[in-house]
Amino acid sequence: MANVNLDPNNMITTTSLYTLFYFTFCIFFVFPTREFISLGITVEGLFEWFLKNEFENFIFYQIRRTCTTLLVHSLIPLGYVVFLLLLSDKAVMFFISNMWMSSFLIFSIIFPLMTCLLILYWSKNGSWDNHPIARTLKMFCDPNTTWRQLSSDINVEFRSLHYSIDKVALETSTIHRVIATDNWIMKVSPYCLEIAHQSDSSLVLCQADLHQVSVDGQGVVQYVNIEVKTTRRGVRSFFIRCNATDFHLLQHKVDRPISILQGIVFYKTLTEQFLEVFEETVKKNPPYILPKDEQLDQCIGCMVAEPAVKLVKCCLDPEPCTKCYCRPLWCLGCMGRWFASRQEQDRPETWLSSTCTCPLCRSVFCILDVCPLEKKS
Repeated sequence: MANVNLDPNNMITTTSLYTLFYFTFCIFFVFPTREFISLGITVEGLFEWFLKNEFENFIFYQIRRTCTTLLVHSLIPLGYVVFLLLLSDKAVMFFISNMWMSSFLIFSIIFPLMTCLLILYWSKNGSWDNHPIARTLKMFCDPNTTWRQLSSDINVEFRSLHYSIDKVALETSTIHRVIATDNWIMKVSPYCLEIAHQSDSSLVLCQADLHQVSVDGQGVVQYVNIEVKTTRRGVRSFFIRCNATDFHLLQHKVDRPISILQGIVFYKTLTEQFLEVFEETVKKNPPYILPKDEQLDQCIGCMVAEPAVKLVKCCLDPEPCTKCYCRPLWCLGCMGRWFASRQEQDRPETWLSSTCTCPLCRSVFCILDVCPLEKKS
């Protein structure tokens, strides 16, 4: 050992730079950014050949994914040791001579071994009956149903989301997803799948917070925390954090009302504030009497509501407003959103006094020319 030329200062510098690079990369691997996801540097991307397609078998995809994620992440400390040994031939002495590094070396070997033993326990006899996802599903089974039968029902519901127009599959972050089917609410996390049946769950919006996304404060996003409380014995409650705009999608999908704690107020964007004023103003305009024989189709903007407004030149200014000959095709909300989208976004104080063009014939109109429909009695 006396003949080994070990420069502690050089070794410490090399180790520090390597450690900084390695663990920075690992942080972005464990909590991937959009760039890492697009490059496929994630567990799902690197092991797609093994995980297969989640639409084929959603539950077993999640079982394989959670096991693979846990195993890969447990190998991160060992990977640090292996690459450091390849980087420098003096690293062996560095691990032996430093008590902390020796302890880290032992941990890096034991951690993946324990993880492998845990996964073997979960997959005992190839049944996967001991996996946390399987154990959770067993809580929802009656005496005549197995968790595999229940997983088949969930697979069918999840597969139907691919073709559903009102599907709710929210990416609440790069590592969390919320999926709402006709009967289930599920939160997908790196190491687990949290499940609640809508029939025995209650949803409570317990917190809301605002975040500035631009320096001038014009861009504001609101996030809400929703607790999914389940009365099913043995099933844990869990929290959902999502954008406030996604909250309304979730609210329409679940068959239970979402309770909102007192004091929580939803932030309204400039467009939403404008729409309220727009609708109030339009209701004060003179109505357009709809002939008895005129039939209305669905609004061509949202394809849900009936048309509710007609563009009729009512303002006294000869210019720039012009006459519109289009029949009623738009609901009040879609017309308001169209009007707002055609304005200068950095000058919201001018929106009410500005003009817009008809979405079809391009005739110019102002807010005074938007008349509510009134059916002839």
